[in-house]
Amino acid sequence: MDKVISIDFFALRIDEPMVSLTDLLVSFLCLLFFYKMHKRPTKNLSFSYFKYYFLIMGLATLFGGLLGHAFQYMISGRWKLVGWVISMFAIMLIERGAIEHAGILLKKKYLKVLRVVNVIEFAIFLFFTFYTLDFFYVQIHSGYGLVFIVLPIELLLLLKTKNEASRYIIAGIGFAALSALTFSLKLSLHEWMNYLAVSHVWMALATVFIYLGAVKILDKND
Repeated sequence: MDKVISIDFFALRIDEPMVSLTDLLVSFLCLLFFYKMHKRPTKNLSFSYFKYYFLIMGLATLFGGLLGHAFQYMISGRWKLVGWVISMFAIMLIERGAIEHAGILLKKKYLKVLRVVNVIEFAIFLFFTFYTLDFFYVQIHSGYGLVFIVLPIELLLLLKTKNEASRYIIAGIGFAALSALTFSLKLSLHEWMNYLAVSHVWMALATVFIYLGAVKILDKND
């Protein structure tokens, strides 16, 4: 089991301070980007799904940083489910954002199929997460959504239409993949900057690029 590093802050114990801090960094970026996107009212459905992805992921990483790491010792381990489930909703939203973005190229019948698949796969992974209480299914859902739904759609749009938004979103997926790789292989820099904290840094970069792609969706060329 990994050693848990703790610090005392005004008589308050904080576990895994760097892991918590980097989780909160991702949360801050997500909520900031949601705010910036919310100030740009639009009826573009793809843009709206990406916007609410940032809101939900911001809440997920906020709960993850606080309940899953910093103050986990105060509560039951089951509280981790809060961050897990919220993050799964976020992945469902970014999948839907990519599906609606594909509307500039794909026929409506294909979009309908993808929408149905989006709901079914979310329900399946959510069931296994609750049934097993295992983060593995959260990881698999995230990997499936980003690598097998969002990435192929955006890659298709880039190849067929030279879509500028897709370039940034694909770059974001690349950083998300580095985050997953760091987590899976437990690639730590230091006991304070362990693989969890490093994976959160990659996730922060992924968040920035996905945001840059999402706002490009409103450009005239998209």
